[in-house]
Amino acid sequence: MRKTCLNCIYDIAREHEDVFFVGSDLGYKTLDDFKEEMPDRFFMEGISEQHVIGMAAGLAMEGKTVYVNTIATFLTRRCFDQTAMDLCLHNVPVRLVGNGGGMVYAPLGPTHMAIEDIAIMRALPNMTVVAPCDAEEMARFMPQTVDWEGPIYIRLGKGYDPVVSKPELGFTLGKGIPYREGKDVLLVSTGVSLHGCIDAADLLAEKGVSAAIMHSPTIKPFDDELLLSMADGVKAVVPVEEHTVIGGLGDAVGAALLASGRTSLPAFRKVGIPDVFTENYGSQKELMRHFGMDGEGIAKTVMDLIA
Repeated sequence: MRKTCLNCIYDIAREHEDVFFVGSDLGYKTLDDFKEEMPDRFFMEGISEQHVIGMAAGLAMEGKTVYVNTIATFLTRRCFDQTAMDLCLHNVPVRLVGNGGGMVYAPLGPTHMAIEDIAIMRALPNMTVVAPCDAEEMARFMPQTVDWEGPIYIRLGKGYDPVVSKPELGFTLGKGIPYREGKDVLLVSTGVSLHGCIDAADLLAEKGVSAAIMHSPTIKPFDDELLLSMADGVKAVVPVEEHTVIGGLGDAVGAALLASGRTSLPAFRKVGIPDVFTENYGSQKELMRHFGMDGEGIAKTVMDLIA
C-alpha cells in the first residue's frame, strides 16, 4: 500500500508541475525517481516534523499541492499544533501520508503505534481523513487528491495487505462503499478492518446470520446517507476499526445513527482498541486478534449483541 501511494505521488507530480513532495527522515532510496527527475520539487527534511508541516503550509500558500510522508505517530502527534494552525486554519492543499496507521509497528510497542491518529485528525476543522483498505483501492483514490480542497490525512497500512477491494464498486472521495448486502446486521469497516469484516460475515453466514458490510475508506466526511440506508431494518450495527474506540469510525457511525431522529435504532457496539495503551508487543495480526478485531472476534461480538 505504501509503495503504491508513493508511486502515485510520483505519477501525479509528473503530470502536475505544482505538486511537491516533503519527507521526514524516510528510508534510503524512497522516491529516488522523483528526486532525480524533479529535484526542485523534492525535499527530505530529517526528523523535524513541526518544521515539515510549516514548510508544506508555506508551499501550499504559494499555490502548490504538497504531499508529506512520514510515520503516522510522528505526523499526527508531534506536530498537532502546526497541523491545526498552519494547515487546517488556512485550509491549504497539503496531503499528510501517515505510514503504519493502527498497529503496524506493533513490534516497537506503544510509542510507535498510531491508535489515535484518526481521532486526532477527525477533530480538526477542514481536515479530510481517508484510510484505504489495500493497494488497489489506494490507486483508485490517489488521483482524486490532486484537486481536493483543503488538507487530507491518508492512513497507510503496512504494505502487502491482501487485496479485497472490488474495482467494480469504484471509489469516490467522501463516499462509503456498499461492499456486501445483508439483512440481519451491518458491519462498518475502514482501512484494513475490511479484511476482518469479510471473514466475520462468512463465519456469521455459517450460523444463519446475514451480515451486510459498508466499507468507509473516507472517515471524514462520513457518508451518513449510505449508513442510514444500509442500517435500515437490521438488528445491529457494528463498526470495526484498528484504532481506539474513542473518536474514530465508531463515533462517526454512532453520531450518524443518533442524529437520524429515528425512534427505533438497532443495537450498537464498537469493535476496536479499548481506552488503553497496547499492553504487549507482538505482530499486528496477533494484537488484532488480542483485541477481537479478527474475523472470529468480530463474529463473536455480533452474536453476543444479537443474542
